[in-house]
Amino acid sequence: MFLEIISPEKIIYSGEVTSVAVPGVQGEFEMLNNHAAIVSTLKKGHIKIYGDIKLDESIKEMFEKGPDRGFFLPINSGTVELKENKITALVE
Repeated sequence: MFLEIISPEKIIYSGEVTSVAVPGVQGEFEMLNNHAAIVSTLKKGHIKIYGDIKLDESIKEMFEKGPDRGFFLPINSGTVELKENKITALVE
């Protein structure tokens, strides 16, 4: 599954992931491969990305290392769309 995280300034992350958990306004939810299409607004929290993640040195300081193999990106708000195994998160 492919994930792209975009801020107003730049593309923060773009690459393959195993799963992504996001802070939806109605509660956190996780998206896996072949998940049904979804669009949601996001609240303040963390986008949690899992898989064999390779972060570029220029963005590594933006992420927190999770207790397992995941990385957490703090956000203030945003929207997320998943369609055909591509997740696009627009975040602030």
